[in-house]
Amino acid sequence: MSQSSAPRATGSVLALTIIGGVVVGAILGQPSAGFLIGTGIGAAISLAFWAFDRRR
Repeated sequence: MSQSSAPRATGSVLALTIIGGVVVGAILGQPSAGFLIGTGIGAAISLAFWAFDRRR
């Protein structure tokens, strides 16, 4: 019987990219844009993990 691995929890990745985006955005004077970019990058990484886990 094959063992299926548990899916990865990517909430921490999403949270860290959002925080990182806000910090970088604040340094550049655009915290809202940093938030949106961080959210987009985090969502892309989370979706990539989801797609990879789904194939297994």
